[in-house]
Amino acid sequence: MPFVTTLTLTSGDRHRLDDVVADIKDRAERKGVELKGPHPKQPTELRVPQSKTLGPDGGRFEPWNYTVYTRTIEIVGYEDFARDVTEDSFPPGVHVEAGIEQRTQVGSGS
Repeated sequence: MPFVTTLTLTSGDRHRLDDVVADIKDRAERKGVELKGPHPKQPTELRVPQSKTLGPDGGRFEPWNYTVYTRTIEIVGYEDFARDVTEDSFPPGVHVEAGIEQRTQVGSGS
């Protein structure tokens, strides 16, 4: 039963995120690691209201709008490679989450 490590990478900087994903993919290809992905998800548009209290009548600044981009990569087996990737230091602004799941083979009777 192989372990599948799912990496979810998010960033507000799409180009930096794509560079990190391409680097992981290149390293995996050089080592013969089986990857599934990267799977891009629909960008999330976020809006943050901002208050303004500098003057006596207060007022408001325009809301701050930004986009968060997400890519998902699955590493099938190759626990050592997955561990190495998750221990990397990533550029500022790129957030990485890792999840591990043990999957059973189809028809294994388990």
